Amino acid sequence: MPYPRTPYGYVPTMWICGLFVALFGVSGIIHLAQALRWRVYWMIPTMVIGCLGEVLGWSGRLWSSKNPSLLTPFLMQITTTIISPSFMSAANFTILGRIIDRLGYRYSWLTPTWYLIIFITLDTISLVIQAIGGARASQAAETGGDPEPGGDIMLYGIVTQIIALGIYVILGADFLVRYFLDKPTRKLTLKRSTSSDTRLDEQTTLERPTLERNVKLMVLALVLNTIFLLIRGGYRTVELQDGWTGRIITNQSLFNLLDGMPIVLCTFIFNILHPGYLLRDTPLEKTKA
Repeated sequence: MPYPRTPYGYVPTMWICGLFVALFGVSGIIHLAQALRWRVYWMIPTMVIGCLGEVLGWSGRLWSSKNPSLLTPFLMQITTTIISPSFMSAANFTILGRIIDRLGYRYSWLTPTWYLIIFITLDTISLVIQAIGGARASQAAETGGDPEPGGDIMLYGIVTQIIALGIYVILGADFLVRYFLDKPTRKLTLKRSTSSDTRLDEQTTLERPTLERNVKLMVLALVLNTIFLLIRGGYRTVELQDGWTGRIITNQSLFNLLDGMPIVLCTFIFNILHPGYLLRDTPLEKTKA
């Protein structure tokens, strides 16, 4: 049933909002403890900050469940729930680099460093675009203007994020296929001394590193996490294309199932299958071209 006097087109359900606040809060606290425990501090500006943003967003929806006509909590939730997953996707990019370190960057078109440079840059651009769009939409809504132009800018930011994830998926899948088929993109060699005299070292081709159980679990977590991020990104793209008063954005069930649920699953997947213990002592591939 629509509620035309609310900016949502409905009244957010209190217990659902409270549940998501609790889930993201618990996951964020666990992520912080795990980051400190295993000294993977890059999980703080990614997963921890992402969870904090989701807590703020769902707190805004909880506030709206009691005061549905207020504009402030609506703007608070729509901005933070759109932006927060951008922080989380940065964790995916970093983890893939760690996996490439473990399995051999000769199977990848990009080195782990370039993965970080390219995809973190794209993720940052996406985040900035979404922030600009959110600020413009919020300002327009507060002054009685049209928030649609700001929503369009936010849409461009989400599309940028989806494009980055798409390229990341293609390159990541290519890396795994090349690893399993032992088809490197480049040949790397390791110098090995044949004797104690002054003869030249022979060039020995590096063997394919073993895919250990922990790395398999980390790859599984990365695949699941990426799928959920893509589901959520696809939903947000269609939602913003449909407009701020369209049938999709005014459907609470779609938001809960296609935005809230995928992102909360993303956070708990990395709580359970955490790079801090699955990829600890990851060796860099010491090679010489």
